[in-house]
Amino acid sequence: MDKKAIEYHVRGLLEAIGEDPDREGLAETPERVARMLEEVLEGTAYTNHEIAQMFGKTFSVSGEDDSAVIMKDITVFSYCEHHLALMYDMKVNVGYIPNGKVLGLSKIARICEMAAKRLQLQEKLSRDIADIISEAAGTEDVAVMIRGYHSCMTARGIKNANAKTETAVFRGRFKNDAELKRMLSFE
Repeated sequence: MDKKAIEYHVRGLLEAIGEDPDREGLAETPERVARMLEEVLEGTAYTNHEIAQMFGKTFSVSGEDDSAVIMKDITVFSYCEHHLALMYDMKVNVGYIPNGKVLGLSKIARICEMAAKRLQLQEKLSRDIADIISEAAGTEDVAVMIRGYHSCMTARGIKNANAKTETAVFRGRFKNDAELKRMLSFE
């Protein structure tokens, strides 16, 4: 990420909206914004495959265990690629059926967090998390549901503060199994 270019353009943005980028409250804003973007868009630096490799720590499971692993209410935030607006209060539910190995539980949350640190659409985030979990866990039986609010809907435009967006990706056995879908759904 080119932090110096970000600083330059943030300064220009401040000038374009009629602000004085040299006034006390804004003097360090370009640098602060560059550091913030480096942090909140960290996932931009990695492919889905690289994230699966980073957080793909698994543990063997013995026998023919058919049970699903479901983790709910993983909190993330992201930024909409259309308006650079915050997508917030996002809850991610992830489910998968192990294929001889399970992911460390913290790795599931880390995958969700890193995938969210990109400019994107919520629909794409759902697919990216499903792709990463599938690769890291070595299973096609994966599902991801996300519920979140978008400031491009709540703070501007229509200004509908209660509108939330839900997206879902169901793969493998999650596609047709109503009980698996129910276990994953938001309450």
